[in-house]
Amino acid sequence: MKTINIHDAKTHLSKILSEVERGEEFVLARAGKAIARLSPIRRPVVELRPGKWRGQVVVRPDFDAEDERINAAFEGPGQ
Repeated sequence: MKTINIHDAKTHLSKILSEVERGEEFVLARAGKAIARLSPIRRPVVELRPGKWRGQVVVRPDFDAEDERINAAFEGPGQ
């Protein structure tokens, strides 16, 4: 974990944030005294499992059939 003073952090914020996105952590200091920590947000890993919704979702055979009401809403009346 790197320590950086506030003035340098303000001057190089974009570069520091790029490093944080890659996983680096920083301690922000004022006059050499640590006051805050800058670290990446850890997002939970989403489990992707094929077939997870099997048996729970029903797709009707005509789900992609044209619907004149919907077509009219997009095309406007009389077309």
